[in-house]
Amino acid sequence: MTGLRICLIASSRFPIAEPFAGGLEAHTHSLAAALIARGHEVTLFAAAGSDPALPAEALEVDDFLPTAGARRDISAAPDVFMRDHHAYLSLMLDLQRTGHRRFDIVHNNCLHHLPVAMAPALDIPLVTTLHTPPTPWLESAMRLAGAATTVIAVSEATATQWADTIRAEVIRNGVDVREWAAGSGGTAAVWFGRIVPEKGAHLAIDAARTAGMDLVLAGPRHDPSYFDQEIAPRLGPDVRYAGHLSGEPLRQLVRSSRVAVVTPCWDEPYGLVAAEAMACGTPVAAFDRGGLAEIVTPGSGRLAAPGDVPALAAAMLAAGRLPREGVRRHAETQLSIERMVDEYEDLYLSLTRMRAAA
Repeated sequence: MTGLRICLIASSRFPIAEPFAGGLEAHTHSLAAALIARGHEVTLFAAAGSDPALPAEALEVDDFLPTAGARRDISAAPDVFMRDHHAYLSLMLDLQRTGHRRFDIVHNNCLHHLPVAMAPALDIPLVTTLHTPPTPWLESAMRLAGAATTVIAVSEATATQWADTIRAEVIRNGVDVREWAAGSGGTAAVWFGRIVPEKGAHLAIDAARTAGMDLVLAGPRHDPSYFDQEIAPRLGPDVRYAGHLSGEPLRQLVRSSRVAVVTPCWDEPYGLVAAEAMACGTPVAAFDRGGLAEIVTPGSGRLAAPGDVPALAAAMLAAGRLPREGVRRHAETQLSIERMVDEYEDLYLSLTRMRAAA
């Protein structure tokens, strides 16, 4: 495929750089790097401090602070909301004016509603990837935008959740199986990801103790009160918090673990941490919520009923006995970034051809 000029819209709040704020930022980094490696020209819209080694040209947007008079408005939104709004509004107005001369396609990989709401104003194909269940702002934008954006869901589960609003095709996420290389495993379990209530790390601790298995936690403490109330009191000699690990230290931790525990307390749109663990050959024990059943197979892990700690403990023990070679092979054949980018490239080409024909 001839190289395309791609505008990739990411988070205006979190840099696309390690240590990643969450799975969406990790996914965006992998996607940008893979597209660049295939000869595409990627221009990234993301927070300041994003990885300069991609390399991707940053779309700079001036920060926004309301005037003193605007702050006195009793209905004024929080500053962080206004900064996000300003960043995406500025971006979309810029794309409306000049995007058709600079880009062949825009790929919206963020959670903000404005890129969707303003899609009809662009004279350029726009792809939106849904990384979340429906939210009111995004659902409203989808209903107004209609066919102005091509919509992709990261799992069948996510597509089904959005079915009342819009029809989405499915392109499942992928991971770099060369970066997340196979490891020999170990004796302790691992839980990694954003430490927030909906990710349920406290249930992983309870299940590990029920299973008699040591556990290492890693990830950013995005909700300090949740960490202080639910995680810190549960730490001990058999459960430790390794911090917010970046890059190779995190991958080495996952490679050297017996099993990865995934404990969503919401409908997980995909489950990137599960795919990353399986790429390392580390089997997964997870609650059966959202898209996890689409990527965790009997040969790569075990699923437990949502919220059922004893069942999860049993799943940890059963998953820990699976051959690591089979787990790794499943990731290589079904969960790779190469497969995902193949599907996105096919979509980009189809849309650019339709635009040229029109």
